[in-house]
Amino acid sequence: MPHRVTLLAAVAALGAGAWAALDPDRGGLAVLLAGIAVLIAGAGWLEGGTESAKDLTLIATIAGVAAAARVLFAPVPGVQPVTVVAVVAGTALGPRRGFAVGALAALASNFFLGQGVWTPWQMLAWGLCGVVGGLLPKALRGRWALAAVCFVLGLGFSVFMDIWEWYAFFPHTWAALTLQIARGFPFDMAHAVGNVLLALAAGPELRRVLERYERRTRVEIAWA
Repeated sequence: MPHRVTLLAAVAALGAGAWAALDPDRGGLAVLLAGIAVLIAGAGWLEGGTESAKDLTLIATIAGVAAAARVLFAPVPGVQPVTVVAVVAGTALGPRRGFAVGALAALASNFFLGQGVWTPWQMLAWGLCGVVGGLLPKALRGRWALAAVCFVLGLGFSVFMDIWEWYAFFPHTWAALTLQIARGFPFDMAHAVGNVLLALAAGPELRRVLERYERRTRVEIAWA
């Protein structure tokens, strides 16, 4: 029953977004509703794979660390530790929990950095970074492989947000899109390069810590 309610809510939000998209002046509303629809669907997906309160505690703890790191690095333009933490969480804990870590970290950190219509899209983008980590657990065990993927995802995240902002608030022309991406390129590169440095410095160590903790949560003590 909860999954049906989640699906209906997602379809309703997506339908409202499609209706709003028919009016060029409602582009911002359309993408906001579409983002909410996808997040609702993601929440339903997570609900189906969350097994215990320990899972929720683990997800909340890692997301809190990622959010705190993002707030701490806020004075450095473009540097976003959430990307690396979400990818590593996905690698160590699976795509469901990786998605949850990325999405919750975006939401929590924006309570300090500012909530807005961009929040659902940041949640979605960082959640997908966690999913990518969860889909490539063996390939990302190496330090340099992890750094390379985090570099690509840093650029992907930034371009994704540039496209969202362009569609929501600017004329729907190639010239406006090119200008939007070019304007944010220095920050996009800072994000990608920052990901490389963070992944090389602490990525595999963080993964091992999360894997160790995850194994401990699955140990059950049987009393004779």
